[in-house]
Amino acid sequence: MDTVLVTGGRGASGRWVVDRIAGEYDVVVADYDHPGLGVDPAPNVSFRAADLADRGEALDVVSAVDPDAVVHWAAIPVAGTHPEGRVFETNALAVHNVLTAAGRADAPVVQASSDGAYGFFFADPTPLPDELPVTEEHPRRPEDPYGLSKVTAEENAAAVARRHGVPAVSIRPSWIQYPGAYACREAEYVEDLAAGAGNFWSYVDARDVAGLVDAAVADLLGNDPAVEPGDHEAVNCVAADNALGRPLLDLLREAYGGVPDDCAVAEGDDRGAYAIEKARRLFGWEPTRSWREAAEETVEEPTLFER
Repeated sequence: MDTVLVTGGRGASGRWVVDRIAGEYDVVVADYDHPGLGVDPAPNVSFRAADLADRGEALDVVSAVDPDAVVHWAAIPVAGTHPEGRVFETNALAVHNVLTAAGRADAPVVQASSDGAYGFFFADPTPLPDELPVTEEHPRRPEDPYGLSKVTAEENAAAVARRHGVPAVSIRPSWIQYPGAYACREAEYVEDLAAGAGNFWSYVDARDVAGLVDAAVADLLGNDPAVEPGDHEAVNCVAADNALGRPLLDLLREAYGGVPDDCAVAEGDDRGAYAIEKARRLFGWEPTRSWREAAEETVEEPTLFER
């Protein structure tokens, strides 16, 4: 069984990733804290503690695990929760350290980027996109340290792929939601159009994110990968519909006064603003969850430990 190192695997979305792939791989979770020696990990899961922003610790943990693939999911996950300098420095150092170590270990990389790399959400004012739907080729223009750290992460992945000849994939989720706890459906977002306008009312279920990570890892470890050694690809990871269930173009006209000139979205379509065709083409991935069912769904959250 192949070994996959998952950084940040104890985080809010990382645990869904680990839970999804642990049946297929031996998963080693590297996080800032170790859960303790008195707990029993779930089958095929083990833990290591490391400060991944520390170059020596990151290199040591990757060298010790000697993984067949690395999923880099560790990061300060959003702007506004920590000082700006810490957000950028922590994320940028960790990604450089982990991806460099992965390249030296000849391990393919799947990492968490974000739709924040486009620079819409934290811009003031939020600009309309150049195109609809927003493809992965759209210019990245972040103004905030979080979005900038994600652009840096993607460029790191591309550089490591070129230098070490490993394949790399950067996944760009939109606002990640959790079954039974869909923040995008809370009253402040449903009733106030402006509250969700920064990412054009887009979202994605954590289980669909985990599904795309699973599909990308399987591709990179397969015999005929869509992403070849030495290449880097970024892919959007977004639900098929928007969080308000209204026609996307109507929402944009109300919130922004118009729509982009380059627009391929049909009138009346309640789709999300981001294109997902690339993930479908490369990895056969389709988002399968919508807020219409998942917002009130009862699903036990992964713990990564024996129950």
